[in-house]
Amino acid sequence: MSLQTDVDDLWERYRNDEVSAETVGSGGLGTLDEFLTALETGDARAAEPLGGSGPDAWTVNEWVKRGVLLNFGLRETQGRSYGDVTYYDVLPLRDTEDLGARGTRNTPDGTVIRRGGYLGDDCIMMSPSFVNVGARVGDGTLVDSCDVVGSCAQIGADVKLGANTLVGGVLEPVEDAPVVVEDGVSLGAGCRVTSGFHVGENSIVGENTLLTPRIPVYDLVEEEILYGHLPAERRAFQRMVESSVGDHDLFEGGAYKPAVVATDVEEETLDATRREEALRE
Repeated sequence: MSLQTDVDDLWERYRNDEVSAETVGSGGLGTLDEFLTALETGDARAAEPLGGSGPDAWTVNEWVKRGVLLNFGLRETQGRSYGDVTYYDVLPLRDTEDLGARGTRNTPDGTVIRRGGYLGDDCIMMSPSFVNVGARVGDGTLVDSCDVVGSCAQIGADVKLGANTLVGGVLEPVEDAPVVVEDGVSLGAGCRVTSGFHVGENSIVGENTLLTPRIPVYDLVEEEILYGHLPAERRAFQRMVESSVGDHDLFEGGAYKPAVVATDVEEETLDATRREEALRE
């Protein structure tokens, strides 16, 4: 039997209340341990590319997300040690002895990689930063200080996550795509990428930009409004646009909502007048 089959069988038993943290036994825990190891070695991942760029070029591996959920449902919380600190969790931290041989660095005093997190070759994790279970960080990527890479998030190769950047996790429902940041992307300091948003390859995102499916992306290259996706080769930044609630008497002087403006990554930054004209149109 394959690992996927074992995880799927255990999931069905868990859903049917046939197994619990008290009754899972060594066989079930062995499957969960094998699954976490497969995540750490890159043999299993929550989503993977099919070729090309964009949301349609990725597929979600639902069984992997089920495996992550099983590790929460079928393990008991235990007291664990991290330096001089005792913490309580269902999962230990990842063994990092393999990182040095692959050229990956995690600086001291606060780089935390939870069991089931994947780091590629030649990565850098600056303190403090956190990579959650099921997350994947590609080769040559920088995870800067105060960054969080959420559960099952897929970060590509040669990506730069600026300081204080949050890449959110998506565990449920299992069929939903996690956050994907493709190869070569640069996220400026303070960016937030949440709720399964997809960032196309080689894009540059300005600092403090919020990327979430609820905020429109005004793509000035193709002259269209997108949700949940920043196309490849874009330079993106946050702006405020007029909101329809501004028609209400309570909003004297109008009301505004956040939006993201995307231009060609090779194009010089638009002047303020052209930006405003494009948004009004």
